[in-house]
Amino acid sequence: MGEAVEVWRGSVATWECDAMGHLNVGFYVAKAMEGLAGLAAELGMPGAFAADARATLIVRDQHIRFLREARPGAPLVMSGGVVEIGESEARLLLLLRHRNGELAASFQTVIAHATVRDGRPFPWPARVLERAQALAVEIPPEAAARSIGLEPVTSRASLKRADELALPRTALGTVSAADCDIFGRMRTELMMARISDGIPHLFDGRRPGSDEAGKQAGGAALEYRLIHLDWPRAGDRVELRSGASGGDARFRKLTHWLLDPLSGKAWGVAEAIAVSFDLETRKMITLSGEALAEANARIVPGLTL
Repeated sequence: MGEAVEVWRGSVATWECDAMGHLNVGFYVAKAMEGLAGLAAELGMPGAFAADARATLIVRDQHIRFLREARPGAPLVMSGGVVEIGESEARLLLLLRHRNGELAASFQTVIAHATVRDGRPFPWPARVLERAQALAVEIPPEAAARSIGLEPVTSRASLKRADELALPRTALGTVSAADCDIFGRMRTELMMARISDGIPHLFDGRRPGSDEAGKQAGGAALEYRLIHLDWPRAGDRVELRSGASGGDARFRKLTHWLLDPLSGKAWGVAEAIAVSFDLETRKMITLSGEALAEANARIVPGLTL
């Protein structure tokens, strides 16, 4: 196995940060998508995301670990490699590091080598398979899946099922042309951004761990899995239904369904491990017995990806 190759370098802009004062998950994914384009070039597909591309890479499944905060002005470097490659799909690894080498986030991204127009998978060319061998890497322990499984999923998500489970609507909107990539599909990072935007509605504006004196707890995601089932295009609508699907005194498991409110089908599903944290000390909050009971009362039985 070799070493990951640098595929992106940049920093955190203030406008990329959320109310918690750190890089928002949507912008983590935006940087990962730039890194994916860089890794595609290293694999021999430098024009994979260009308007005249004859083949592209489509994200099927993405597992993310958020390990250390990235705050405004932080310089970041991303490297990437190939974990495994099949006939038309591959699992790629992207590692986003702070200047001191500490891992800020990791992305295991399953992609398909696909036609540009209809997203139909087809076999990798020989040059890519050859380059993949040279770019082979292993997943470091801190980037491995921890609290979220990576096994294949047959999703039950639908608008009908969401209504049966009484899942609250946490976001609703229409996809604009600016939300789409060069091929007209909604950009991966904006699917994640829709989920992030809906979180305040899920917690009714008050995260677990906030106290009665009015001190508001912050929140952060530690781990995510986002699975794409279909791709909205400009003019399509996206409705987000979300709920708690488990947790303990420190961690909440949240499940999100991105749905088409017209047909009722699922665009994608996601699972997250989230925590509450003190905005002053930047440390994780362990819920009191009363707060835990309140949080557990919100768990939706039967809610899965």
